[in-house]
Amino acid sequence: MQQTKHVTRCEWCGTDKGYQDYHDQVWGRPVNDPIELFAKLCLDGQQAGLSWITILRKQQSYYQAFAQFQPENIALFTEQDCQRLMENTGIVRNKLKINAIVKNAKAYLAIEAAGQSFSEYIWQFVEGKTIVNSYTTVQEIPTESPQSQAMSKALKKAGFSFVGPTICYAFMQAVGMVNDHVAGCHVYQETVALAKVE
Repeated sequence: MQQTKHVTRCEWCGTDKGYQDYHDQVWGRPVNDPIELFAKLCLDGQQAGLSWITILRKQQSYYQAFAQFQPENIALFTEQDCQRLMENTGIVRNKLKINAIVKNAKAYLAIEAAGQSFSEYIWQFVEGKTIVNSYTTVQEIPTESPQSQAMSKALKKAGFSFVGPTICYAFMQAVGMVNDHVAGCHVYQETVALAKVE
């Protein structure tokens, strides 16, 4: 368990101030905004093979590079736009990952066009409620779950990329679909109180 000024946090956030702020203020808090959910899903996909802190540090650059994650705008990106992004040092310059965000934007728009809010679509995998866990150590926390496996399968079928079950589980943790703060963490009770119950 990480101790900083007598504050106990989930140990994965280490001593980096930005990482600690993300842990304290963002991670595990329910997100309902469809655009924010879309952005987080895309950003979690960008971390494949990397650490989340790498993407966290590039988050602002991603928002700038990808039209503030507005799917309607990203869906219009051309091959030239994607090629230009390969020269953007503020993001991970991986052609597959860049193309995935464009592909995901089109899949997002298809879900919304079918009459379902992306927020409802995403939250259906946990029946609209936060799964509140009470692990005592980080080592107990799984890397995927039946819900993340179901989400991954559905998202792939819908046309999304970089949405494997492990990425989906990390996303679910980040947006408060699952509360995986350890029970001794200083924000555990606060995030439990914020959990969606219906």
